[in-house]
Amino acid sequence: MIDITIYEVGPRDGLQNEKIPLDTNDKIKFINILSETGLLFIESGAFVSPKWVPAMADSNTVLSRINKKNNIKYPVLTPNLKGLEDAVKYNSDTACVFATPSETFSKKNTNCSVKEALARAKEVAEEAINKGLKVRGYISTVMFCPYENEIESIKVAKLSEELIKIGCYEISLGDTIGSGTPIKTKDMIKACKEAVGVEKLAVHFHDTYGQALANILASIEIGVKVIDTSVGGLGGCPYAPGAKGNVATEDVLFMLNGMGIETGVDIEEICSASKFVFEKLGRIPSSRVYNALASKKKRIN
Repeated sequence: MIDITIYEVGPRDGLQNEKIPLDTNDKIKFINILSETGLLFIESGAFVSPKWVPAMADSNTVLSRINKKNNIKYPVLTPNLKGLEDAVKYNSDTACVFATPSETFSKKNTNCSVKEALARAKEVAEEAINKGLKVRGYISTVMFCPYENEIESIKVAKLSEELIKIGCYEISLGDTIGSGTPIKTKDMIKACKEAVGVEKLAVHFHDTYGQALANILASIEIGVKVIDTSVGGLGGCPYAPGAKGNVATEDVLFMLNGMGIETGVDIEEICSASKFVFEKLGRIPSSRVYNALASKKKRIN
C-alpha cells in the first residue's frame, strides 16, 4: 500500500530553466528511465511559448515519443488555450494550470493580475475537462514572495478554493523561493485544509534555505499525502531571485523510507535517473543522498 505519492516534476519544472536545453533524445530517455522507477506521476513538458521557455520547445516531440505506461500519468503545463490545444493533440492526460496570491509575482511571471490569471486558468480547466483531461492546479509563492515578502495564509486558502471550483482535482502548494519554515508551513496548510480538504492538497518545496525536508515532514503530519519532487534537485524559478532547485526526489525518499512510509518508488533507480540527467547537463546532482550513496559506493569499490 502506498502511503505517500511522489509526483516527479524534474522533466518539466526541473529542466525548464536550463540555459542550454537538454537534447530532445536525452529528455525522452530521461523520462523513460523515470517510468521504470515506480513513479505514478511524471510531469513531462510544458506547452508554452518557446520565446519565454525555450527549454520546453520540444514538448510536442517528447510527448509523442516517450514510452508511456498505462499506470503512469504524464502531466503537462498548459497556461492558455493554445497550450491546451497542443496537449490534447499530443494525447496528454493531465493539464496543469497555475496562479499566485501575489499581484507583483503574477505580473512579473505571467504579465497579468491575479484575477486575470484565475480567469485564464478557469478557461483552460473547463476546456480540458470537456476534452477528457484531468486538471491540476499550482499555486506559487504560498508563504513568501520575492517582491511582496510574507503571504497571508488566508489568501492561499481562498485561491485554493477558487481553483477547486474551476475543476482542479488537486492543488500543489509551492514554496517558490524556498524560504518557508515548518511553523509557517503548518499555518498555511491548515488554512488550505479548512478550505478544500487535505485530500486535495499537494506540496512543492524548493530547498533554498535547506528547509524543504522539514517542511515536507510538517505537511505529512497534517495529512498531506502528495509531494512534488525533482530528481537530483533539478530546477529553480527565473522570476524568483535566489531560488534554488526543487527538493531532490532521492532525499525525500530516504527520509520516507527511514520513517517506514511506502511510496512504491525505488531510490536506487531514482539515483540512476539523477546520474543520467546530470551527466548530460555536465553537473553533479545537488541531492545530498545521491552524493552520499555515490561516495559510499566508491569507498566499497
